[in-house]
This record gives sequence, C-alpha cells and structure tokens, in this order.
Amino acid sequence: MYRSEIFEPLNCLIQGYLPQASIAQVKAAFELARDAHEGQFRSSGEPYITHPVAVACIIAELKLDHEAVMAALLHDVIEDTPCTEEELTEKFGASVAEIVQGVSKLDKLKFRTRQEAQVENFRKMILAMTKDIRVVLIKLADRTHNMQTLGALRPDKRQRIAKETLEIYSPLAHRLGIESMKNELEDLCLKAMHPYRFQVMKNAVEMARQHKLELIEKISEAMQTRLKEAGIKSRIFGREKNLYYLYQKTRSKELNFQSILDIFAFRVVVDSLDECYRVLGLLHALYKPRPQMVKDYIAVPKANGYQSLQTSLIGPKGVPVEVHICTEDMHLMAEYGVVAHWRYSDNQAQATSVQRKAQQWLNSIIELQQSAGNSQEFIESVKSELFSNNIYVFTPKGRIIELPAQATAIDFAYAVHSDVGDRCVGAVVDRHPYPLSQPLASGQTIEVITKQGQRPTAAWLNYVVSAKAKACIRQRLKHLQRDEAIALGSRQLLLAMNLQDLAQIDPLAVELTLSELKLEQLDDLLAEIGLGHQVSGVIAARLLGKPVDISPVQAPASQAISVQSAHSDVMSLAKCCMPIPGDEIIARLNTGRGLIVHRVTCPNVKGFATQPNNFTPVTWDVAADQAEFEVELIIEMQHQAGVLAGITQLLSNMNSNILNIYSEPKDDSVHLLLLSICVRDKAMLDLILNRLASLHGVVQVVRK
Repeated sequence: MYRSEIFEPLNCLIQGYLPQASIAQVKAAFELARDAHEGQFRSSGEPYITHPVAVACIIAELKLDHEAVMAALLHDVIEDTPCTEEELTEKFGASVAEIVQGVSKLDKLKFRTRQEAQVENFRKMILAMTKDIRVVLIKLADRTHNMQTLGALRPDKRQRIAKETLEIYSPLAHRLGIESMKNELEDLCLKAMHPYRFQVMKNAVEMARQHKLELIEKISEAMQTRLKEAGIKSRIFGREKNLYYLYQKTRSKELNFQSILDIFAFRVVVDSLDECYRVLGLLHALYKPRPQMVKDYIAVPKANGYQSLQTSLIGPKGVPVEVHICTEDMHLMAEYGVVAHWRYSDNQAQATSVQRKAQQWLNSIIELQQSAGNSQEFIESVKSELFSNNIYVFTPKGRIIELPAQATAIDFAYAVHSDVGDRCVGAVVDRHPYPLSQPLASGQTIEVITKQGQRPTAAWLNYVVSAKAKACIRQRLKHLQRDEAIALGSRQLLLAMNLQDLAQIDPLAVELTLSELKLEQLDDLLAEIGLGHQVSGVIAARLLGKPVDISPVQAPASQAISVQSAHSDVMSLAKCCMPIPGDEIIARLNTGRGLIVHRVTCPNVKGFATQPNNFTPVTWDVAADQAEFEVELIIEMQHQAGVLAGITQLLSNMNSNILNIYSEPKDDSVHLLLLSICVRDKAMLDLILNRLASLHGVVQVVRK
C-alpha cells in the first residue's frame, strides 16, 4: 500500500509511542500525501513526498500526537495539489484539516510583491498558531527540513531563506522553548550564509572538545563527588554553545573566539526544587563563584518558561565554569518547551505552566493583530517581541510583569492594562518619582499614576519599546485625531450655517452632499472640514442649497473653539508668532494640518477679517491645566561680564526654562541675544519682560 523505504523512518519513530489505531491513521495520511504529490520533485531531484515525510519525522521526534504527524504529512497538499480542505476534513477529521490549512501558504499571486506575500504568509501563520500551537510546530519542522536541504538552491535564494529563518523562525522556536530546534536552525543559517566561517568554527570546536575532555571529566567528577557526599542524587553532563552563538559573541566583540571555547558549561539535574538551591551552595563551596553572576530563573522564569539556577565559577587552573542547576521537569522544559506535555504525559503540571506562558504570548500577538494598522506594522511588532531581551519588574501588590529591555514606565502601564497606559501621567518607582521616559531595571517596583481624561501623545512613541505599547498608542492617536477633527469640523460647520445643532440640517441635503463628495457618513464630512480638506462655508452652501452670507461676523464666545495646549492632532500654534494664553488669537484653516493658531497681530493673518472662510474664531481655555508655551525674546545687552549670567539666573528663579539661546554682536559695545523660553501665559511673560528690563547691563528687551 505504501513505499516502505520512504515511510520506514517515520514508522520506526511512531511505533515507539503511538497506539496501533493512531499509526493506521498516520499510514492513511501518508498514502494520500504520496498519491497527491505523485510526479512532483524537489529541487534536489528527490520525489517530493520525501519532504513531508521528513517533516513528519521531526514532529515524531518531538513525540507530538498522531494528528500533528498526519498534518505534517499533509501540510503541502492544499497548496501544491488539487486536494481540498473539505476532502481532508472528510477523510481525517476537522482538526487535522484545520492544522493543514493553518500551515498552508498563501498564493503569492494575490500580492503585488514578494515582500508583501511573505508578510501576509507570516501573519497567517501567527494567527493560525494562536488557535492551535501545532500549526507553528509543523511550520518550524517544515523550515528545519528546508534548511537541512538548502544546498540544492541558488546562492541568492539560500541567503534570502536563511535571513528570513534567522529573523522569524529561530526566535520563534526560542520563544516556544524548543532550544534544540532553535540551535539547529541558527547553525544551518550560519552554514548557508557564511559556509567557510562555519567550517572553520566547527573544526575549532571539535579540536577544543578533544583538548577539554580530560578537564571536563575532572570537574564533573569533583561536582558529582561533592553532591554524593551531601546525599543528593544527580545527573551531570557537559553543555556546548551552538556555533551561531559563538559567531554572535565574536562578531559583537564581547569575547574573542578562544576565550569562549575556554568556558566549561555543565547542567546539573536533581530531583527536587529544594535540592537545586542546596546544590548551588555546595558548588559555591567547591569552586569560588564569580561575583554577581548568579541568576535565579526558578523564582522568575524566562518568557518561554525556562527555569534553572545559573552560576559562574572559577574552576581548576582558573578556567571559567558555567553551571545550570534544574530539576528533571525543568530539564525537559528547557529541551522541549511547549511540546513537553505531548512528550511526557507524567509532567502535566510543569508543561501546563510553560504552555500557559506560551499562550499568554500568543494572546498578546492577537492584540497586536487587532491594533496594527497594516501587515508590515504587525510583522515588525512581532519581530521586536521575538528578539527582545526581558526585564522583570513588580506591581505594588507583588505581581511580576515581564517587559522588553529598555522598557519605560509607559510600557509597564500598558502591560498592566491598555486603559492604565492611556491614562498614565506619572510613575513612582521604589517609592520615588520616576521619569516616564527613563528605562526600568529588573527588580524595581512600579506604581503608575493615572488621571481621568489623560490621553497618549505622539511623543510617547519615542521612548516606548514594547510592541503592545506602540500598537496601543498608535491606535489611540488615530482615534483621537479623527475625534478631534470631527469635533472641530462640527463647530466650523455650525458656525458657517448659523445653527446650534447638526440635527437641524436637512438629512436629504446631507445625503446628497456625501454622495457628491464620495463620503460614507456625516462624520467623514466633518473630519474633512476639521482637517482643512473641505471649506466649511462651501459645505454650508451645499447643505442649505443657497449662497451663504460669509461676511465677517463676531462669533459668540460660546461658538469659539477652545485652545487647551501647545499642540493637538488637529490644532497647533504658529511658529511665526508663537501665541501664548492671554494673546488675542485667530486660527487659519490649513489643508491636512487642521487649525494653525496665530496672534491677530501676526502679518501672516493680516486679511482674516475679509476672508472668514479661511479662519475660525478661537479662544484660550482658561479652565484647562496650565501647560507651558514657547516664546522668543530679543535682548540687547552690554558686552560686559556677568550680564548673561544675570539673565539666565533671573529666568531660573522665575521657573522659566530656556529652550534655546543665540548671541551675536550688534556693535562693539552691544550684543543681541535671542532667547527661546517657556512661559505659562502672557501675565508671566509680562513679569519676565519687566524684570529683565530692570537688570543691570540690559539695554532693551522685546518679544519677537
């Protein structure tokens, strides 16, 4: 019924752990895959069926269930053969068919470019694996076999596939805790991208292994003897860093190649959690520990569920010795990650913990998918999550929050909850005020200060690093800009039509106007007005069906738009005149930028009284929290020692921050000083001007 020479390697693997009924189903899946791929060949010239069998072997080596092995055999039939998902469902059940569909690639013809196709392909894989983790495990096995057989491809294609594997698949294997697969993928990538360097490093490692053998046995025996004397049963074995790790370390110049080879690494496996900590003490008594090199990943596991105690010792002859101490369960999790519960049924509790961590990460990916603006933004966010090193901080109640390295209090706030992030105004770290833009460190306790009505700003994107925080902020900013534009457009339209409520506008006129402008709803039209893409007076004329009187009128204060801060998404202060609270102001409508607020005395708004369609009355919001506003001063001062120092000291005493300072000579005795400073309002500015004018050495001071 099937070609035994092709199927036999897989058959040997599944005979070791699957029941006969499941093996029969796997054989049936093989037969369908064999027949479906009949006449197809790989780039190497081998029958195509050898590839799905090899992928299924990798899955079987991980001891996944029979459905995963079947799906691995069938993973290319939907994409590359006439077989459909419906046929698979009918023959093997919905679960197998859904896994195969999740693994199948999207048709590249649907996309404009190869990059776009790859992005969508990755997006599909990520979202499918959030439903069933076996999807990504098969995809990783598929990529592993493709990397193992990369030699038949063109050099440029090998480079491209290897680069993609390093960017996506090996970090994904690491995130899911499958270290053996991660290491193999990385080494295969190194071999594909730098074949000569790979071979040189491989030969050097093999030589070093032979030279180190005697000392490895000596250190291992010494540790074994010490633990046996203490009554602790253990397994001790040496560990080697993979070649790609060595390549990275030498490339970053953290260590030279020889010094890395000189490190002796061991894993000590014991029976209980208590014995892990006892072993740590015994080994520190046996060999001197290196200061500040102990890491407790048992109390605070890594993001992928990895747990162990790690220490660095000074061994015989001064050689560095790295030791990882863990229980049998932790060892299994370190090797097999999320697949451990399929592999060892008697370790369900530990496996469930690792699976829970993996599922939490996958759930965060779903959040990214929902908030990402497009596929490229989504994939970049996921890649940043995959590559991040992590820190561990605490809430005031002791809950551990895991964040990427360099994360700030805003990242922390969004990790707690998106609403907490949106309303964040400050942070207290270890009971002390802490800047929102300053990176956090592991072990800190963070309390977030929130305020009702607070909202994120675009500036936050400059110092948040977590994908969740970035996605949430971008999403909120998009909504805020649209909401502000709608509110602004509504006020402008009502003012132009001399109405109090939008409900007073004829619905038929609205529908006709929307149709003419190819807009879907009234809010779209209001947003267009608010952003300056449409003129309120012209829209008012359309809606009323007659010319509108647009002669200058003094708008009531209730209809003027309030200016609350120096900048919002649809309103900003003009750089030419720098208005501040207390100035009489007017706003010019600027296409695409919304309203630009000027002083009424600014030359750039000289004709506002005769062009009401281009301007909107605005007023300062006196009830809003006092913000700081930039203003420029021109100071003429005598060329004498101490005058500039007196000016800066006065501004400091008045709590006015200096943003910029520039000086040039006016003549031999007088210098011109151009200052940019921060003030709250015109009253504060007037006080500053008066006090500066009275300073010794100041000839004249004026606002620019």
